Amino acid sequence: MGNAFFVVWRESLEAFLIAGILYAWLEANDASGKGRRALFVGLAAGAGLAMLLGWALLTVQDELTGNALDIFQTATLFVAAGLITQMVLWMRKHGRQMKARLQADLAAARERSGYLGVAVVAALAVAREGAETVIFLYGMVQEGDLAPVWTGALAGFAAAGLTAWLAATSLARLNIALLLRLSSVLLLILASALLVSGIDRLIGAGWLPPLLDPVWDSSGLIDDTTKAGKLIADFSGYRARPALSSLLAWAAYWGVVLLAWRRTGRG
Repeated sequence: MGNAFFVVWRESLEAFLIAGILYAWLEANDASGKGRRALFVGLAAGAGLAMLLGWALLTVQDELTGNALDIFQTATLFVAAGLITQMVLWMRKHGRQMKARLQADLAAARERSGYLGVAVVAALAVAREGAETVIFLYGMVQEGDLAPVWTGALAGFAAAGLTAWLAATSLARLNIALLLRLSSVLLLILASALLVSGIDRLIGAGWLPPLLDPVWDSSGLIDDTTKAGKLIADFSGYRARPALSSLLAWAAYWGVVLLAWRRTGRG
């Protein structure tokens, strides 16, 4: 539940901020109000596209059995980990220019295609965030029950709306930039956990050798089969009895991420 809450909160907050930026630009540059109506249509269409992706994932899963289903679900974990990482690094590099880019895209779209262009820009912006969220949640479902994921997702969406509203109305001195930076680090930790889960699946299916299993046993300190230990394991990728292959994958991930983090910080 906690992972779903956090991911949906972060992704939904970005979507709310994008919608707010577009709305503010239209409010200042569109006296007729037609652009704002087109914006709302585009936002709804973007949410619909994300839900369509969720339906497609579930449909594909229902059609698969045996090894094909295992491959599909394992691949989803790797895709989710990759998307989280890509999103965080992209935001680190381009986040400062996001407002200007969105406004420029909106102005160009309105110039070329009128209010249809406004709707398309809004739909694509929200669909991107929504599609990432759908894939993240689908990957998390592979590791646990569906009900807690849905509960966490709904709570995360509500919390994101409240966060954006508080920031917009100045009812609280929320440093959105700081929140996004801190959440970026937590998202990378979560991505590494999804990667480790995918590696564990490959080892369990016999598609990847463990090399050495286990490397150590820290279950006396934190047992990942207990409720508290499983919570830590699901979020961080911690394993009390890790295989060497999992440790190597985890170390390689963080090596690449730290290098990319430094490079994107210079951009």
